[in-house]
Amino acid sequence: MIILGVDPGTNYTGFGIINQSKNNFNRIKNGLIKLPSTKLLPQKLEIIYNELDKIIKTYKPDEFAIETAFYGKNVQSAMKIGYARGVSILAAVHNNIPTSEYSPREIKKSVVGTGAASKEQVNYMIRTILEIKNDKMRFDESDALAVALCHAFRMRSFVKKSKDWKSFIEAYPERVIKN
Repeated sequence: MIILGVDPGTNYTGFGIINQSKNNFNRIKNGLIKLPSTKLLPQKLEIIYNELDKIIKTYKPDEFAIETAFYGKNVQSAMKIGYARGVSILAAVHNNIPTSEYSPREIKKSVVGTGAASKEQVNYMIRTILEIKNDKMRFDESDALAVALCHAFRMRSFVKKSKDWKSFIEAYPERVIKN
């Protein structure tokens, strides 16, 4: 399963794409959508949408996960992040990709083990879990990969209700041990 994780922002929007195969997680791609400070907010939102649409069309993720808005002291900043979240989700919805949202604390806890982890701790754990040697990964990128990993961990623990064994096996072939 290919998962696209997004850390929305109006200066930088981070994205991370991972592949989950059973209990293995591999990084496919990560990066930043850099938004020019000379552009107005509507133009930045268009760039975010268009870039994520290109990424989705190129990598064809099965799932989309994004960080929820958090409550900060600056209402204007929170609103701008909300706009970035909106166009990000819209890009996924327009491409018919199931979308999930996770709080910053939930993401940190799933990757580091504590919801109060620092960005440095998240960055370190992402590089460790995904075996990334590059020490120059920006926090926006490692946060996006953390969103994707959080979703993968949640999907692994989520089991759809099945009417019978046959439908369960069809839904989860990777959970069947073949001798």
